[in-house]
Amino acid sequence: MRKIAIVTDSSANLPHELVAKHHIFVVPVLIYLDGREYHDGVDIVPSEIYRYLRLSSNGNLPKTATPSVGDFVRVYTQALQKAEEVVSIHLASELSAVYQTAVLASKLVDSPVHVLDCRTAALGCGFAVLEAARLASSGADASAVLQRAQDIAQRTRIYASLDTLYYLHRGGHVPSIASLAGSALKLCPILSIGNGQARLVELPRTRRRAISRLLELIHSDVGDRPVHAAVMHADVPEEAEALRDELARRLHCRELFITEFTPVMGTHTGPGLIGLAWWAETETNSS
Repeated sequence: MRKIAIVTDSSANLPHELVAKHHIFVVPVLIYLDGREYHDGVDIVPSEIYRYLRLSSNGNLPKTATPSVGDFVRVYTQALQKAEEVVSIHLASELSAVYQTAVLASKLVDSPVHVLDCRTAALGCGFAVLEAARLASSGADASAVLQRAQDIAQRTRIYASLDTLYYLHRGGHVPSIASLAGSALKLCPILSIGNGQARLVELPRTRRRAISRLLELIHSDVGDRPVHAAVMHADVPEEAEALRDELARRLHCRELFITEFTPVMGTHTGPGLIGLAWWAETETNSS
């Protein structure tokens, strides 16, 4: 039996193969679409959501909801059959009630469950989960795993360019978008996520310039240091593959993969998003 099992929620956006490889337990966030309930990444896949969003003409957008306390308790119970304790890592409490629900559920199981608010989202949380799982597999205790996860979450940078402002404006998650939503200009805004907030960074006028700017941002931050990076996308796989190839050519990548935004994440951004998440190693911590 392991000392520590790692739990997260589906908004961490980890590819299924990495979840399986590192024995990570995932609580799916809920989606409500045309009166039906779906579990993110379980009984609905990204292509279904993007097809629906592209074809929807009545403004009846999908809704997302936090998993129930019972959903968390079930996953914690499963995880505790494999480990003595659980470290549960989730997106920023400012962006969702997932963290608070996980805390409530942690009090309803008999073994220790340590819940971490990583203050970020998507692969900012996902990279923290991956590093926590790697450390847990080496036999580290909960304190060390939590510290590592928090460190990686703080170090991870996330930037993404949107194809449209419509979905973020409707969701109200980035107030600074509101004044731009009705603009007649073709804009490809770049957003960042960190410290519990999503914020508008720049407003490139073209897709090409937006992707070029993403590359400039990661290169200026990383330099020659080894980097762990991921390309995120929402129904633009060819662009994601081209961006991954460019990163592999330009940077010293210890880890590099592509992940498609889950249905829950795609509901908030709409199709067309392309983005990067990364954290760079340092001289004093090279793993």
